Amino acid sequence: MKQFAFVVLLFLSIAVAGCGKSEAAKTPPPPPGVVVTEAIRHDEAITREWIGTTEGDVNAEIRPKADGFLLRRAYVEGSYVRAGDLLFVIDPRQAEVQLRQSQANLAQAEAALAKAKRDVERYEPLAAQKAISQQELDNARSARDAAGANVGALRAAVEQTRLTLSWTRVTSPIAGIAGIAQAQVGNLVSPQSVLATVSRVDPIRVSFPMSEQEYLQYQNEPAMRAVELELVLSDGRKHPQKGRIALAGRDVNIKTGTITMIGLFPNPGNQLRPGQFAKVRAVTEVRRNAILVPQRAVNELQGIEQIAVIGADNNAEVRTVKVGQRIGTMWIIEEGLSEGERVVVEGFSRVKNGAPVTPSEAPAVIPAVAGAR
Repeated sequence: MKQFAFVVLLFLSIAVAGCGKSEAAKTPPPPPGVVVTEAIRHDEAITREWIGTTEGDVNAEIRPKADGFLLRRAYVEGSYVRAGDLLFVIDPRQAEVQLRQSQANLAQAEAALAKAKRDVERYEPLAAQKAISQQELDNARSARDAAGANVGALRAAVEQTRLTLSWTRVTSPIAGIAGIAQAQVGNLVSPQSVLATVSRVDPIRVSFPMSEQEYLQYQNEPAMRAVELELVLSDGRKHPQKGRIALAGRDVNIKTGTITMIGLFPNPGNQLRPGQFAKVRAVTEVRRNAILVPQRAVNELQGIEQIAVIGADNNAEVRTVKVGQRIGTMWIIEEGLSEGERVVVEGFSRVKNGAPVTPSEAPAVIPAVAGAR
């Protein structure tokens, strides 16, 4: 009997323990913890950025008009030159010989013209007295006119050779920065040779691509055309001078959907040079009463932006929203969210639509003052 009672008690203990485990297994887990913050409403300056390259406002390729050997480089490479400053000297001997030859030809033609004039002066009274025929007088006059035309042609030839001689001294057509010489002393140069490039860099151009949508806004909104441009250099420093949009390119690149825009920036001291990296920034508009949330509250899935909104009963609702401009670490929400609603900034992966959560408040984010950028 004692053994039977022991077995019964053991069986009852196991049964009670099994029931306890079953009841424990049925107890639901606590709601997942998430970090939330409120969507805020604020006036925000919309700042756009474009990546560009600096260019000379005018870039003049220096090519000689005369053939010959390069005798001298007369400027310091990379220095500022004025319009008319001497840059190169080409061997002038060939041009000097051509000038002397053309002057000799002119002198010979002038002598022939003088003789032809004297002949006409002598033949005119003789023809009046019928001492010579009218044909002889007409021939003398024709010879005089031909000699005069020849003199005019040879005078032009002298001017041309004199001009060619002047071209052996290559000067700068503009004021600007003279680049590194591309031809060395002793080289045989011709009008096809590029000796150097002179760039006017004050003001300096910045070329940057603008999207087609931004370009349409630029065309349709006067405020967009009047925006001040800010130039940020490769080391993060801001150029002290503000710029403006000078012009738009001719066409939209069908591969990139962008159009080239040209900005002009004052460049006192010629500190900026062509070819530098340039980040162009501009406040294009101020959005009034924009709804803002931290960037980490927005989750993108296959091109769709979603936000988890926590209601007053701490139940989650996953919403699809329309995201606008990024402002620092915040997103502007165009559609799908109202001011004061709580959104999940940490723990979105643990949220299920309609399921409860355990929220904890994140520190409030203070947006920048509109127009401060």
